[in-house]
Amino acid sequence: MNPRSRVYSVEWPTLGLICLTYVSWGLLATSLVSLPLWISIPLLAVVLVMHSSLQHEAIHGHPFSNHRMSEALMTPGLGLVIPFARFRDLHLAHHRDSNLTDPYDDPESHYFAPGQFYRFPAPVRWLLGVNNTFAGRLVLGPAIGLEGFWRTEQKLLRQNAPNVRRAWAVHLLTAGPILGLIAHPATMPLWAYALAVYLSLSILKIRTFVEHQAHELASGRSVIIEDRGALAFLFLNNNLHAVHHMHPKVAWYDLPSLYYSRRDEYLRRNRGYRFASYAAVARRFLVNPKEPVPHPLSDNSRQDG
Repeated sequence: MNPRSRVYSVEWPTLGLICLTYVSWGLLATSLVSLPLWISIPLLAVVLVMHSSLQHEAIHGHPFSNHRMSEALMTPGLGLVIPFARFRDLHLAHHRDSNLTDPYDDPESHYFAPGQFYRFPAPVRWLLGVNNTFAGRLVLGPAIGLEGFWRTEQKLLRQNAPNVRRAWAVHLLTAGPILGLIAHPATMPLWAYALAVYLSLSILKIRTFVEHQAHELASGRSVIIEDRGALAFLFLNNNLHAVHHMHPKVAWYDLPSLYYSRRDEYLRRNRGYRFASYAAVARRFLVNPKEPVPHPLSDNSRQDG
């Protein structure tokens, strides 16, 4: 199946969704729509999740054939905590499939090298074990993930690593006005916005929880979740993750038809790493660890930097 052709080099479904997302954010964050906070906070969290999913699309060249236009459109840091350019650079490094799940070389890996893990204090190892359950990932995952990300970024900033300072500078230029807007008395309270951000990160952890597994073959490391509900849409069909890794340039709305046209082939290739739905994932791993936190196939001869 050939991906749907663009009209005037624009993917109109993606562009339309981007516009709807920014309008929805504006209505909710600025209180132009008068809703109780217990409604507006979760709604804003959903909008922030969609914005993150659309940032992911922009990283892979959507909605414009001009990559810079796509990235410029999605650079504003509505989620405040992660610069778009850092998300882009780390995610593209993650797409080197030979490194998937590697605790050293995959920046999105949730595994640790055994030597590193067993040097952690017992309370830290316990927290990481809880974080390896579905419930724990939703509650603790955003805090643990941000702590690790920010700690690494501070180190890179001190080392003046290429492009890192620029990424944070651009992020501050876009996040600053957002914070200024939220600080206005007529808008959503800052604490409520912060809660929506954390909730959005928690929802995103649903997607990433089983996205990859340790496997000797790179082709067996990416999951297929045959969910067709609200979460699949919110994640822009990235639940068909093995298909996305094989075809990262295919737009989100073409992934389901591409997968189901060759379902058996994709499942053979990813060694049957499949779940029927996110509900099935939650039932299986709600309080049960997905896998050991120390990478079971890690090269123990390598030393931590």
